[in-house]
Amino acid sequence: MDRAKEIAGFLRSRRAGISPEQAGLPFDGRIRRVPGLRRDEVARLAGVSSEYYTRLEQGRAGNPSPEVIAAIARALRLDDTEAEHLRDLLAAGSGSGFGTGVGSGSGAGAAGTSRRAPSRVQRVRPGLHLMLDTLDHVPAFILGRRTDVLAANRLARAIITDFEVLPAARRNMARYYLLDPLARERVGDWEQIAAETVAMLRFEAGRYPHDKQLADLVGELMLTCPEFTGWWNDHRVLRRTHGEKSYRHPVVGELRFSYESFQTPGDAEQTLCVYTVQPGSDSAQALRVLDSWTAPEPVRR
Repeated sequence: MDRAKEIAGFLRSRRAGISPEQAGLPFDGRIRRVPGLRRDEVARLAGVSSEYYTRLEQGRAGNPSPEVIAAIARALRLDDTEAEHLRDLLAAGSGSGFGTGVGSGSGAGAAGTSRRAPSRVQRVRPGLHLMLDTLDHVPAFILGRRTDVLAANRLARAIITDFEVLPAARRNMARYYLLDPLARERVGDWEQIAAETVAMLRFEAGRYPHDKQLADLVGELMLTCPEFTGWWNDHRVLRRTHGEKSYRHPVVGELRFSYESFQTPGDAEQTLCVYTVQPGSDSAQALRVLDSWTAPEPVRR
């Protein structure tokens, strides 16, 4: 599917999630056949004509101004990530190829061509590898585009999975969460984490509509993960920031983490993710045991 269908799907999903009462609109007496706001109500809230909003939702409004996009974002009560996703969709060239998750467009739009068609191979510089080693008593890893796992320290590999033994093409967090049977056993609240991972891919697809590798990944997940299509069609978008995760480790049992994500200096497309535990907690004790159990043998001289 093309850019117009991506815009339509996203805007329809967002206006369907807001009731007239939530938007502060009075009851107009009309029977509603679908949930949420009508197009003309969104247009009224955004201060644009109904005809213009209809064209915009259909992908036929050209390049709307930042003021118009901001007004629509306010009308639909989009959060910062959703508003950025809307800007990406409206700025992208046609033919994104992400509606079905297979195929990709043949060229980037006039704006942001280099950002929307990534080609260079991502590599982690030596200083970041050293940082991961320095953080060796807590799980830490670096994600790149498409949730590719670019590097992971010893505890991250012990708790999640050992990405280093996988073929390079399989070192991907979305593939792990959605396709690896062990992930469903190890990841606490698997359904929530998996759905959030799909939302992160959705956000990235809006930023890079001509990334063939991302389109291929989405197509693979759509064909092989039964839950993926439903989550993808929700048009939910998220970015990696912070939160809570838990894992069930076969040796030390349940581990509960807080995680923080940081863009790495010098490469905004790489994200450092660090898991921490509450001091004195059962998870802290279990992590110490796992740290000791997985520690490399000291070098004997």
